[in-house]
Amino acid sequence: MATQAKYAAVDGLHTFPRLLFHHATVRPNAPAMREKYLGIWQTWTWADVADRVRALACGLASLGFKRGDNLAIIGDNRPHLYMMMTAAQCLGGVPVPLYQDAVAAEMLFVLQDAGVRFAIVEDQEQVDKLLEIKDQLPSLEHIVYDDPRGMRHYTQPFLHDVHELMEMGRIHDRNHSDFLNAEVEKGHFDDVSVMLYTSGTTGKPKGAMHTHCALTYTVRGYNTLISRSEADETMCFLPLCHIAERMGGEYFSLYTGARLNFVENPDTVPENVREIAPTVFTAVPRVWEKFYSGVMIALKEGTRLQQAVYGWGIGVGHRIAELVMAGQPVPALLKAQFRLARWLALDNVRKLIGIHRARFLVTGAAPISPELVKWYLALGVPMLEVWGMTETCGASTGVPIDRIKPGSIGPAASFNQLRLDPETGELQVKGANVFAGYLNLPEKTAETFTADGWLRTGDVGTVDAD
Repeated sequence: MATQAKYAAVDGLHTFPRLLFHHATVRPNAPAMREKYLGIWQTWTWADVADRVRALACGLASLGFKRGDNLAIIGDNRPHLYMMMTAAQCLGGVPVPLYQDAVAAEMLFVLQDAGVRFAIVEDQEQVDKLLEIKDQLPSLEHIVYDDPRGMRHYTQPFLHDVHELMEMGRIHDRNHSDFLNAEVEKGHFDDVSVMLYTSGTTGKPKGAMHTHCALTYTVRGYNTLISRSEADETMCFLPLCHIAERMGGEYFSLYTGARLNFVENPDTVPENVREIAPTVFTAVPRVWEKFYSGVMIALKEGTRLQQAVYGWGIGVGHRIAELVMAGQPVPALLKAQFRLARWLALDNVRKLIGIHRARFLVTGAAPISPELVKWYLALGVPMLEVWGMTETCGASTGVPIDRIKPGSIGPAASFNQLRLDPETGELQVKGANVFAGYLNLPEKTAETFTADGWLRTGDVGTVDAD
């Protein structure tokens, strides 16, 4: 913990509530979140988000939420669900996001294991799931819902509309004006910040606990490798309980001030991406494959001239991509051809996807075809592969923008060390980004580490000359 303590003392912004209120102070009127609702993009500034988080936190406190409580969060990516995560952290609580498409029986173990007393859900569908299993959850006391549609005839006293909760919180805040500031100040960098459950494909899910320090340290270190700023636009559409969404979306935003844009639903991702045109776009390989397939389908429906122009243009792009990947200079004539190729075809392809403003793309969570990485680079947009796992804050390596090498996950990030087991080739990790352990499973936690303190990842790799 010496490294974490040294980092945490640098600027005092070592918990996410502190980062949020910092942005609300230094850039209060800058957009923080956007969501498309009824066909119109709604915007919340940093001051708006801080105000709502304050109201939600005080509302939770008025219901009895206290330090150490776990808050279940279930639904698609929605601004109020993100705000509730920070609200829980303001009080020293721990958000526990769950997969929104899980059935009630699949949620039961996690809710029991985490001893959840409070939950916030997106809509009636998620409320019904919790009501279905509430008899088996004696600890569950309150359920907050974001979308009131269909909830008119639900009269249970433990159900609360999120706006009613905020109003309760504002009353609490007026009556106890120093309460929340004091709670935020109690927050420590070694407090558990979030708990993300593993998929449970080889057994019951395990609650991986991450501290504020591990997450903020990782975001800070990763930002030196794949840099973002308050001018960036990002998309929120991966499952909110996935470490890729937590790191690539919410946490990077809270650290850098970048804007979060929430898609309407999973089916509208392509449309919403085109509307926002993110400057930094993080996704998993299947998303990049769908975009590529969409372009190929559109191309088949085009004229022969359009197909011929695209074929020539992408060929120019591939020649440049090969030179860039080899670290060789691009001749002036080829640069001129590429400018023409972009004007005639490639810029239109980028606009069709919605990546025409993207400085770079980030892919991870599963292997991606090297040919797909080359194709995006041929369009003129670098794609950077990253590797990590839930237990390493989702980040351990990354391909630098000036050293793109398809099929590689890049070098170790500065905040951690990697080594290979000499007998098995297993990748093992040590660093400030390694998780704090599994909830209620000290033996499983111990098994995850080697005798000399390295995290066993279960992944096998090789190290080349780069």
